[in-house]
Amino acid sequence: MLSTLLAPVLAPVLALTLQAPVDLTDPHKKDIAMQLVSSAENSSLDWKAQYGYIEDIDDGRGYTAGIIGFCSGTSDMLKLVEVYTERKPGNVLAKYLPALRKVNGTDSHKGLDPTFTKDWKTAAKDTVFQQAQNDERDRVYFNPAVKQAKSDGLRALGQFVYYDAMVMHGPGSDKLSFGGIRKSALAKAKPPAQGGNETTYLNAFLDARKAAMKAEEAHEDTSRVDTAQRVFLKKGNLDLDPPLTWKVYGDSYTIKK
Repeated sequence: MLSTLLAPVLAPVLALTLQAPVDLTDPHKKDIAMQLVSSAENSSLDWKAQYGYIEDIDDGRGYTAGIIGFCSGTSDMLKLVEVYTERKPGNVLAKYLPALRKVNGTDSHKGLDPTFTKDWKTAAKDTVFQQAQNDERDRVYFNPAVKQAKSDGLRALGQFVYYDAMVMHGPGSDKLSFGGIRKSALAKAKPPAQGGNETTYLNAFLDARKAAMKAEEAHEDTSRVDTAQRVFLKKGNLDLDPPLTWKVYGDSYTIKK
């Protein structure tokens, strides 16, 4: 009789207990991921304020811009402006497409200076351009990273670790790109999908990520790994649940909920 009376009370509790942890595609978790990346890329948690960000950070990739660091030298900026122009012909950046095609693969600003940065900031106020940035971020970086992480049996933290690596190093297969970093990690540890321990594997991945970062002068500060991602991992926060506290480049950040 007692169990019958308690059933309506216990059922929701039991359902909540058995509910699977959300992954990085959950809107709130995705927003957390974007704040974490922005803390490293822009020293701010306000990632939506970064649509108009643009500068040359002297990493050999030309201009770095927008919410995810699209680069004039690595084709993703070119593709972004092409998508924007398909959706809104005659936009303020469309005239730079010939120059972007020519400088792709280099760090050159030829044909872009002196007005490109000003026009980028103008375009960033346009919701069509903002949505194009969101869509290209998802297509090139976020979706592939999360898909691979889930295939490897990783939860939200591991999915973010993959995403952040793909943002910085690109989705390629050479040793300094995401594919090469993952290959190095797999040589040291098995991911959960292959019967390995999740924490052990993520430590191996972060070790490989640090080695790749140190190979490039512009990325030799590894605090986004050491005092951010590794902190969450050491705490066993594999679901990337807030509150989260971390440091990047010596600056402290907190996401309370």
